[in-house]
Amino acid sequence: MDQKYLSDDVFEQIKDFNNRDLTKEQKLLIDKLILNEELKERYNYFGLCKGCKQINTGHEWCQPCNSKHFQQNFKNWTGENSDVNKLIQESQINAKNKNEILEWIKYDRFENVEYITKGGFGTVYRAFWKDGPIEYWNYETNQWHRNGYSKDVALKSLNNSKDITTEFLNEINLHLEMNNSLNIVTIYGITKDPKTNNFMMVMDYADDGNLRQNLNRNFNWYENFIRLRYIAGGLRDIHKNGLMHQDFHSGNILGIKNGYFITDLGLCKPADEKNNNKVYGVLPYVAPEVLRGKKYTQASDIYSFGIIIYEVINRLPPYHDMAHDDFLAIKICQGLRPRFNIKVPQLFDDLVKQCVDADPSKRPNAEYLCERFNQWQWYRYNKESEISKQIKEVEEFNEKQPSFTKSSVNTELTYTTHPQAIYTSRLLNFNNLPEPKNVDDEVEFSESIEPIDFTKLNINS
Repeated sequence: MDQKYLSDDVFEQIKDFNNRDLTKEQKLLIDKLILNEELKERYNYFGLCKGCKQINTGHEWCQPCNSKHFQQNFKNWTGENSDVNKLIQESQINAKNKNEILEWIKYDRFENVEYITKGGFGTVYRAFWKDGPIEYWNYETNQWHRNGYSKDVALKSLNNSKDITTEFLNEINLHLEMNNSLNIVTIYGITKDPKTNNFMMVMDYADDGNLRQNLNRNFNWYENFIRLRYIAGGLRDIHKNGLMHQDFHSGNILGIKNGYFITDLGLCKPADEKNNNKVYGVLPYVAPEVLRGKKYTQASDIYSFGIIIYEVINRLPPYHDMAHDDFLAIKICQGLRPRFNIKVPQLFDDLVKQCVDADPSKRPNAEYLCERFNQWQWYRYNKESEISKQIKEVEEFNEKQPSFTKSSVNTELTYTTHPQAIYTSRLLNFNNLPEPKNVDDEVEFSESIEPIDFTKLNINS
């Protein structure tokens, strides 16, 4: 008979063990007493619950016990909406660790609420959360233990969410589903603005702003590889869950505690869900097949990531000097892509071109990209690696260019954005776009590193 639970006798024999520091004799006893491999693995990671004498389901977390603690408190709060109540309660009942719960957080538990920014579909505020998130159940005090200090959080309100919408609940569900990822912004719960009656998501606050705001700084290949590894890791986690982001751009990548995390999963949905034929996004990042009304796929996210790579290296928003209109949509389908404003390693250049290939089937997957950038970030410690050699070559080449100075990569760039260059998500509706194709580079990067004026590049042939 398959072992599903620990008997009282087994518990008594192992209750005083430190599951993270077992002696050889204790390991042998565990192997003898816990025959179920899944139970044994959970014990080694999470240890025993002090309440039910069974193995925890997460770090300092027992799902059966904590489910009861939450249910006993259901009568003491309401989200003022049956759908919101159901969403929060189901998360609390089913959570196998602290990352899988949502809380209803009264608005008066926030201090110093201040406006941050307004996006295509909502408004973001910064606030201090007096209590901080739940960590575990304290059996000595019989109450939830929180992290014990005020925490900076972001309050994200969707426009007109006082009448709760499917879109609002969908974004919360998707963020909750991804809460165990180390590369996705954490959601803690839901609150309600008493002035507007709009519901708001309570999420990690990005102390370093978004990726776009972080790029106008010193250029460094090592830091750029780390940035791209973080971003690729988040996209990998989304895709592993069978999802697609569908609105992937640098404004939806946030800097938190020296890392980069993906947010705004509102348009994210299962990869097998039918297309509603409406295209939302930021035009420069949207794959050409999607602009033409084809089904969005995970490969479309990869195209967006490719455009983000250009932005990370150039430290400039893509197509910042031209209108984001029908003309640009046509040119993208005809093969227009950003170009690097410095010489880059050939291995790197080849990878980026694969990401933005007009044929979605030729784009690499997020797992491969994550592995590649994880490997390349160590180039400084392996001077004989091909990427290390190529970085040395391009750095020597770039330094010899007339327009290149050391200060040019160590100071903030100044540039003018076209008045019709729009970097917030919106409905994109273009008709009769040409079939997507690639354009062979007619100008090889050998003599000059001057940026190319795309509006003068003839790609109609």
